[in-house]
Amino acid sequence: MSAAPTATGGDGPVPPPRTSVPGGDASPIDDTAAAPPAADRPVSGADGDVAWPAAVPVAEPAVPIVAAIEPGRVRWDPAERRARASQSFWTAVVGVPAIFSVLRLGVEAGGELQTTLLLVANVGPVNLLAGFLTTAARLLSTGLVAVFALGAVLAVSADRLPPGTRRRPLFARWADITPAWVVLASFLLALITWPLLYLPLLLPAFVAAFQLSPARLHARVAPRLLLIGALLAGYGWLMLPTMRDAMRQGDEWLVLALIVVPPLLALFVAGPLPGLVIRPLASVTEVAVLATLVWAAVPVITTPVLPLTVTTVGAESGPTEDVRGHVVTTDDVNMVILQERGGVRYVPVGLVRAQVLCPSEEELPRHQLRIHDFHVEDSLLEGMGRRVRPVHRIDAACRTPA
Repeated sequence: MSAAPTATGGDGPVPPPRTSVPGGDASPIDDTAAAPPAADRPVSGADGDVAWPAAVPVAEPAVPIVAAIEPGRVRWDPAERRARASQSFWTAVVGVPAIFSVLRLGVEAGGELQTTLLLVANVGPVNLLAGFLTTAARLLSTGLVAVFALGAVLAVSADRLPPGTRRRPLFARWADITPAWVVLASFLLALITWPLLYLPLLLPAFVAAFQLSPARLHARVAPRLLLIGALLAGYGWLMLPTMRDAMRQGDEWLVLALIVVPPLLALFVAGPLPGLVIRPLASVTEVAVLATLVWAAVPVITTPVLPLTVTTVGAESGPTEDVRGHVVTTDDVNMVILQERGGVRYVPVGLVRAQVLCPSEEELPRHQLRIHDFHVEDSLLEGMGRRVRPVHRIDAACRTPA
């Protein structure tokens, strides 16, 4: 048997590196009562291995290390999973608005490179961000509410499965790593930006996101039923006049469904789902939410970044012309107008006679219904704004086709 070289130091001999844990035939490491002290344990090396000196303590783990890894499958650490889910979530929250802003400028320019560069040079980032928030905050809040509501239902359902059987759904992981204040902030953003017509949908979404089942209202059945009846009565008092008007008009069945169905759905949406439907439902909902966001993003991308105006151009004693479009910039020489039907027009400042601000076609109301003096197509923010400054009459130049 060959002798292994050892180095000497001030405290005695220093052992060489070991290739395996010595004392393989010793008692188990978790049997601390029967194991002798490490410093006094005799150690003998196997054939071809270096013997560990008996006077040097052997470091042993306090808890046995168990590596139960299935063959051919990589098991990620839970902390690493949470980090990956958090990174993907915040990347989507920050990156989507930036991509939408760039796409909006390209669509607004009609796909022309030079016009796009003109808009980029004159539309500042603050104005672009403000325009995006006023038009896309509704889309952003819709995506967050859907993710948190579905994620909470999938998370509480996945907890019923045996541990380590399958990977948790993506929305469930996002719901796990999101703080409660972020979820509340997304619902508050939806509350002030959604049209009043769609606000009842927040009831089942809120119940699902926080798992507020009827059993959590009260432990006894009778008080629980009284609380549910009181909540439904208050909701009925708020929505009953609007429901009467919708029934009187006869063609507002969609409005009636959006008012009646969500509070009833909120009574049954909380709670875990059967194990067999968790994985198919997770895949279907992820694709459905993505498709819905893409469909809802089309109006956001095509919404103009600049306000729509009608500029009256002409000499003092000659005929005039109405130029309908969006004012990009104005200097001492020209007013640059991006025309509604395409093309950029440079109008001399001395020829501008008048200019009016016009609403777009998307802003015109389609329903003649109100909820306590608020129009159903207005959000709470827009409704309060109209009370402070009522809508003015639309100028005749806005009604004249370009």
